[in-house]
Amino acid sequence: MKKILALLIAAAMIFALCACGSANEESVPVSEPASDPVSEPACEAVAVRVASLKGPTSMGLVKFMDQSAAGGFVNAYEFTVAGSADEITPKFIQGEFDIVSVPANLASVLWNRTEGKVKVLAVNTLGVLYILGKNVQIDSVADLRGKTVYATGKGSTPEYGLKKILEQNGLDPETDVTIEWKSQPDEVLPLLKTSESAVAMLPQPYVVAAMTNVEGLEIKLSLNDEWSKFPENGAFITSVIAVRAEFAAEHPEAVAEFMAAAEESCSFAVSNVEETAPLVEQYVGIKAGVAKQALPGCNITFIAGAQMKEALSAYLGVLFGYEPKSVGGALPDGGFYYE
Repeated sequence: MKKILALLIAAAMIFALCACGSANEESVPVSEPASDPVSEPACEAVAVRVASLKGPTSMGLVKFMDQSAAGGFVNAYEFTVAGSADEITPKFIQGEFDIVSVPANLASVLWNRTEGKVKVLAVNTLGVLYILGKNVQIDSVADLRGKTVYATGKGSTPEYGLKKILEQNGLDPETDVTIEWKSQPDEVLPLLKTSESAVAMLPQPYVVAAMTNVEGLEIKLSLNDEWSKFPENGAFITSVIAVRAEFAAEHPEAVAEFMAAAEESCSFAVSNVEETAPLVEQYVGIKAGVAKQALPGCNITFIAGAQMKEALSAYLGVLFGYEPKSVGGALPDGGFYYE
């Protein structure tokens, strides 16, 4: 009798686990009912529209994208990889995207603009910015004095991060260094090729692309390392994953599935560069060879919960102290952080 009872309990557990499987699993009937069948409630799939930027913010999610394309989740994910944040922001505000990966300070700006209708799920990349130089001696931030730096990211994390680091090293960003802002990293490459003593600030993976195409170009400084030399700065956060507050409230199970898949994907990107590189080419449009070299310098991570709140609030606090408008004019309150 004990063996029979154990078998019956095991069968019941298996049935319970199968009742809410993924949408693409075939259901196997356990018996043919003799009379009116009783329908089991099915898990309701949710369409989740996700947008990220072409670069590290998307590179950490490519395993997730690949699994989603194969129908590996309960919910249906639609991924959009955009060339700039301007392509994402209005659609996110209008509800056309549910979850986005954007620069950290932009998430705060959106929180202010929507009056708290945005929540941050996780930090997904730390510092990805590097100072590059050709035929020029740069051993410290102080060596940038008197130089022209070609850069991208005006009005976002790169601008405020660079200027903060310059100031902390005794340089005035307005007078001691000439910063020429370009719209896209692709605009910087011709300048590096034609200049005999060029200096640029670029994010990965454009660093690798530039070094491949410009002879003699070298990494001189990591802004992530320079930022970390001042403990009061906290972590140098590049991007975060944010969700519409309304979507999070209506679909907590979908958010939970997204969070688990995103964390696993980011971890995979860090630990499995060889396997991740071709997925980056397939889903993000960055050549596998470039992605393979760039991934270790992208500082892909996944920080959520209380640790995320502590790190991000400290970082936004630094930016606010430097330039309040960089975070939208006011620091977000506790409701900004998804817990």
